Amino acid sequence: MERYLLALDQGTTSSRCILFNRQGEAVSKVQREFSQIFPREGWVEHDATEIWASQMGVALEAMLLKGIGADEIAAIGITNQRETTVVWEKETGKPICNAIVWQCRRTAELCEELKRQGLEETVRARTGLLIDPYFSATKLRWILDHVEGAQERAEKGELLFGTVDSWLIYQLTGGRVHATDPSNAARTMLFNIHTMQWDEELLRIFRIPACMLPRVLPSSGIFGYTDPALFGKSIPIAGVAGDQQAALFGQCGFASGDAKNTYGTGGFLLMNTGDRPITPKQGLLSTVGWQIGERTSYVLEGSVFVCGAVIQWLRDGLGLLKHASDSEKMALRVKDNGGVYLVPAFVGLGAPYWDPYARGSLHGLTRGTGKDHVVRAALESMAYQTADVLLAMQEETGLPLRSLCVDGGASQNGFLLQFQADLLGIPLLRPACVETTAFGAASLAGLAVGVYESLDELRAIRRIDREFCPTMSAQERTKLYDGWKDAVRRSLS
Repeated sequence: MERYLLALDQGTTSSRCILFNRQGEAVSKVQREFSQIFPREGWVEHDATEIWASQMGVALEAMLLKGIGADEIAAIGITNQRETTVVWEKETGKPICNAIVWQCRRTAELCEELKRQGLEETVRARTGLLIDPYFSATKLRWILDHVEGAQERAEKGELLFGTVDSWLIYQLTGGRVHATDPSNAARTMLFNIHTMQWDEELLRIFRIPACMLPRVLPSSGIFGYTDPALFGKSIPIAGVAGDQQAALFGQCGFASGDAKNTYGTGGFLLMNTGDRPITPKQGLLSTVGWQIGERTSYVLEGSVFVCGAVIQWLRDGLGLLKHASDSEKMALRVKDNGGVYLVPAFVGLGAPYWDPYARGSLHGLTRGTGKDHVVRAALESMAYQTADVLLAMQEETGLPLRSLCVDGGASQNGFLLQFQADLLGIPLLRPACVETTAFGAASLAGLAVGVYESLDELRAIRRIDREFCPTMSAQERTKLYDGWKDAVRRSLS
């Protein structure tokens, strides 16, 4: 009998389920969007019950589409939007309020107060993170402060906290298992990445009762078994990782120095730093990649706020193109950027600048500038921002970058990937299976239940769709990148 791995890919706007065979091929895929809730400007919420219903729905549908039964599922892997915060009743499993999404900025004032108290270095040294509303701790603090009776109930052990992976595990197991993995725990701002434990000092600072917290288990291993009523038979939940870490694992980024970039609405760059966390100095984050057995792999992470979103802006905001896919042919209609640079700092600049006051700007315009130059400059900006982060990572680690694995929607743009390879002077590898995040979770589960025996076996089944090799001279590369850095300087603050 063919055995399959079922990946639950719970994202920010949709829940997806993908079934993989042992060769790593996606044999069934279902996706369903769910509601985005915006109570006030800067606030973003989800209905955790709707997330659970949508995720369970796509799982059953994906199995039905191919006539695959529970007895053919070797294991379930979960990957998820990170940092999003859910609090629910231990007895009933019902959320006490909407989930607060990673994008939500409602705790910005609390974060500023923590910085004024001089706590930034404490948090950074223990968690590898910056104090920011992005992470879970201040979201959880907000819920305990603003939902009537929540703090008292939490201290009595009546309430549980979790990121979305924990919420799904709890529901899948019928409330029997409250757990997470280190890659998700490390994004809460409550987890010590050196001791691999919830940090008692940080729990004291944020006034979080320890009894609310999930048990932290290795990313690859048996978390628990599904309630038989859900699928007709119990299935082991055997792999869990946050979405960006799962994507690096799915790209086989197992060795120190391996890196991947996801060209999505934003850009997420992760580099494997081996079995030790690095404390970065250039606005990068140090976090847990995954844990297999007793061995923990760490990563550096850098975020580009506006990546593919700049093409959406050209299409929807300026009307310079009808379809995002038109950008490639427009960029190729001109021989170069004509000296034009677009810095898409629409919401400030992320790593390595971390300047919230930077704003978007267009530089080098002449009478000879046409819309093709602007579109080309927009695509090039995605590559320049990626280079900024990767160069900072190389300086921090001293690790040579041999190649860069790529995924995400914009990785289908051949011009972008060729320019990125030219700018970095290294090959870019685009996988045949673009579902790297889901496959990362599935392969972690597969390792735990013996579908795969080793990381080498995962490497052996990986297939590359296309390799983009650099052709640009070092002189031209330096000239173009110097122009970008000058444009960024003019956009800062």
